[in-house]
Amino acid sequence: MKEVAVFLAEGFEEVEAITPIDFLRRANVNVTTVGLGTHEILGSHGIKVIADEIFSNDIKNKMFDCLVLPGGKLGSDNLSNNNDLLEMIEDHNKAGKIISAICAAPGVVLSKTSVLNGKKATCYPGFEKFFMENTTFCADRVVTDNNLITSRGAGTAAEFAIELIKVLVNTETALEIKSQTIQNF
Repeated sequence: MKEVAVFLAEGFEEVEAITPIDFLRRANVNVTTVGLGTHEILGSHGIKVIADEIFSNDIKNKMFDCLVLPGGKLGSDNLSNNNDLLEMIEDHNKAGKIISAICAAPGVVLSKTSVLNGKKATCYPGFEKFFMENTTFCADRVVTDNNLITSRGAGTAAEFAIELIKVLVNTETALEIKSQTIQNF
């Protein structure tokens, strides 16, 4: 069973965290929510979430199949200020594990690592200014480049989650979860 860590820091964008958690669990992926500094994390819209684990050396030294970094400006800033998390992201990237980020997180968090080096990526409009010189910004809703998956924001959270399932599990399961959750209006 695939293992995913979703990192939550004060000010995270709730939709960008909860949607991937929900969809991945529907696809039978083992998801661990990891709070930075505490179990109780307050999102950017005042929703309190109880994380499964608090970020520690045990979490830092564990190798997950995928790391998920939700956005929200304050949440992204808080993630980007944690040097141990940045080191964990680097280690996972070097091991070829999936690094995924949405909204502000690709620009704010991943720009402090080598993950964006030479890759195509997207983010919330305006945060591409933080991308490395050799990162190609794409305005697509979800962008996958090798082991990097990025997305635009809250409005693309479901598509982001479906792409994670496609890459981590398989296309058939991704389409099944999509048919159960995303309706055409």
